[in-house]
Amino acid sequence: MSVGTRPVIPGFHPDPSVCVVDGEYLLACSSFEYAPGVPLFRSADLRTWEQIGHVLDRPEQLDVRDAGPAGGVFAPTLRHHGGRFWMATTNWTDEGGQLISWATDPAGPWSVPARIPGAVGIDPDLAWDDDGTCLMTYAGFGALGGIVQSAIDPLTGEVLTPPRRIWSGTGGKFPEGPHLYRVGEHWYLLIAEGGTERGHAVTVARGDSPSGPFEACPGGPVLTHRGTDHPVQNTGHADLVQRPDGSWAMVLHGVRARGASPEWHVLGRETFAVEVDWVDGWPVVAGAIDPVTLPDAVLVRELTGPVPGVDWVAAERFPAELTTWTDRGLVVGPGFLGTRQEHLFCDVTADLEVTGTGGGPAHRPAARPGAGGGRRPGVGGVGGRRRPARARDA
Repeated sequence: MSVGTRPVIPGFHPDPSVCVVDGEYLLACSSFEYAPGVPLFRSADLRTWEQIGHVLDRPEQLDVRDAGPAGGVFAPTLRHHGGRFWMATTNWTDEGGQLISWATDPAGPWSVPARIPGAVGIDPDLAWDDDGTCLMTYAGFGALGGIVQSAIDPLTGEVLTPPRRIWSGTGGKFPEGPHLYRVGEHWYLLIAEGGTERGHAVTVARGDSPSGPFEACPGGPVLTHRGTDHPVQNTGHADLVQRPDGSWAMVLHGVRARGASPEWHVLGRETFAVEVDWVDGWPVVAGAIDPVTLPDAVLVRELTGPVPGVDWVAAERFPAELTTWTDRGLVVGPGFLGTRQEHLFCDVTADLEVTGTGGGPAHRPAARPGAGGGRRPGVGGVGGRRRPARARDA
């Protein structure tokens, strides 16, 4: 069974992680070189999502000044335990290692992160053993390549036990993105492998202990689109969640590939969701979870202050560091300010007043998304005072 063709959170929202508390689903995604970092969404049904903010929303939490494209923060895990929301991720740029932030309210404020320099790797997961021990499971490097685990203190970042490899996957390259769950009598380890390109896959193993040993699912990957002509490719980096009624679902990312071989995409990796059944003790994809269909509409966004909106980001700095509000509108730059493009096809126009280029005020359309080009695929940037847009799902 494969995923559907429509993402539940469209646009550049990769590496989704999800949890549910009191019937409300919370989901976090990677943000890479953009700030604020780790966008956070909520939903009542896994189909309609609202962004409520970012976990790393202030400079003392996040430094991506030297990130560059594809650097910065990626692969968060979002969990709820002991009355707190916990988010673990990696800042690949500032050399501080893995990090953990917490909050009692997902809308914030979130704590200044505890850093974990003693755990060298990426994609940290948090799970708590039956005795309350916090286990951080992550993708290791070098001699400790594969899926690695240590007990930690999540408040301080102290590593309490030496890291040890607990699984190497089923043979695909780059085993990463682990998530650990207690389901019934077993502990399940869900990972991504095959690389986050066309070979991407979701695989799973189980064991009697959260530290293994683990046996791989005999049925092969839980989900992969490799070698198929499905319009959604690169499917992987998944996270399971149990609904309050006892049923299960899974979020993952994929890309809507376009064109002839080798194909391409401009929106980045997007968040999809699927139903999950348990068959003979293993998770099985049971069908797509599609987003609510909204009618085509013209979206007009008036910029009325120095912070354009919760979904706007800047590259390698925070938006407030390159924006100024004047009686003429929002002054931007130098630098990149943008919001994620969510549609394969849309028309975007903006009123811009350009100075320092030899020209006077101008009204010009932005590049037509879907036609290729652009400095940072998947994130559209505009300046000026107004951003009218007409968008339609494709």
